[in-house]
Amino acid sequence: MPTVPKSLRSRPPGLRWRASSWFITLVVGMGITTDFLVYSIIIPVMPFHLHALHYSGVSALVGYLLFAYSGGLALSTPIVAWHSEQQSSRKPSLMFGLLALACSQVLLMESREYWVMAIARVCQGVSASVVWTAGLALICDTVPEKEIGRYLGLAMCGLPLGQLVGPPVGGALFDRFGIRGPCLLGIAVIGLDMIGRLLLIERREALVWGFDPAAAKVGPYSELPDECGQVASNYGTFNTGTGATVPACEGQDAVSPEAANFPFGSSMSPRCDADGSIAPPYHRVPISFLDVLKGLSKSSRARAAVVNSFVYGILYSCQEPTLPVYLRRVWGLDSSQVGLVFIAAALPAVVSSPVSGWLADKKGTEWVTFICLLLAVPCWIAVIIPSTLPSFIVAFAFENLCTAAFVAPVTTELALVARGIPGVGYAHVYGAFNFAVGIGASVGPVIGGEIFKRSSQGWTILNLLAVAVIVLAIVVVATWTGERPLVKRLRRDSPMSCKLTRST
Repeated sequence: MPTVPKSLRSRPPGLRWRASSWFITLVVGMGITTDFLVYSIIIPVMPFHLHALHYSGVSALVGYLLFAYSGGLALSTPIVAWHSEQQSSRKPSLMFGLLALACSQVLLMESREYWVMAIARVCQGVSASVVWTAGLALICDTVPEKEIGRYLGLAMCGLPLGQLVGPPVGGALFDRFGIRGPCLLGIAVIGLDMIGRLLLIERREALVWGFDPAAAKVGPYSELPDECGQVASNYGTFNTGTGATVPACEGQDAVSPEAANFPFGSSMSPRCDADGSIAPPYHRVPISFLDVLKGLSKSSRARAAVVNSFVYGILYSCQEPTLPVYLRRVWGLDSSQVGLVFIAAALPAVVSSPVSGWLADKKGTEWVTFICLLLAVPCWIAVIIPSTLPSFIVAFAFENLCTAAFVAPVTTELALVARGIPGVGYAHVYGAFNFAVGIGASVGPVIGGEIFKRSSQGWTILNLLAVAVIVLAIVVVATWTGERPLVKRLRRDSPMSCKLTRST
């Protein structure tokens, strides 16, 4: 009977909760909150900060700062995704991301030159690429496949939470302390995020100590006995890549250390099957980023998910450089009041992400994505119509609700795509997601800022353009998203199809 090495018999304190699905999801969700808080905290204050520094064309300048963030995100994503899949642990990447984020806050806090502000935003984009690539991949590494949508949806709550806290608190701090106030808040939140990332134990490391978080509820071999330090199985072992072994399932051969020496990836480590048994890993040869792109390009589901990711990048960013200026121009709001508008808009979005993720697990990603986009169309039109501030806030809140709900099923679809393409890991598909979002978020604020600056009807034109993009995404979802896309279902269930089936 195989045994765990003596040096490994003393378990880390809190192994079960530090490696659990809920704690990993909490840490990644906190990372998303930190990323979006730091990202959004300057949205209501930067126009006023640049104006105080005597810059002109503030709306366009803010758009270019958002472009710098998105450009850093898009350019760093391929490197982060490749590195994350090659290494045995995702934690170093996550720690590097926090370091880049802290540097960005110091630069932004002390800079008076516009080009230094742009560099700071690029650093923020690099940090975001880590949490949105390695972080989401870490969740998929840890949780059972049938619950991926639920946990991704819970982690996505961090996005509206960051938006909920960042703009209003940032606006209030800016009014009292200037630009240093919001930046110091960002540094404090980064410190809390770092504690969580240091505490987490990845699934591969937990397997060394005989605990499998993916099989903790149902797997018969999810934990080794503490008393004897022996593997309670005679069915063989899995090599975890760290010199120790964990049990295999009955009737399956043990995996040799040579065969198990694969790069990190969720589908390459033992997983929990639908029947509760622990599934063995399969060996996969590392592939280049170009090979990943080729593999994804051959999948219609992957192409659709990447297009939807690009659409999401445009939607969440196109209004950001113009909204504070629009609210000041129409209703005379200052930075603190603009922040309160963001609070009202973000509250419903906190609920929509976990609900849409849960529904994606239950009903399928195609239905949830389609409905979210369909409901978003009237919401984006409604923000053009209101003549009073309360009616605008209500319309803006529903717009944010549908946009936030759109993310969880898209990321769930990407996780399912990764399992169906040989050689492609979770960090690869979330790298593609990040890259597409980064490009969309690079284009969105620049277009939004320029349209708003050059046309007296810029707000109306911008939102109608967003509606056209949403309609395009609806067509893509209906045609290619999910195992059984909606268009194919309609064709198969149509009377003409039924007649042809009967005749044959």
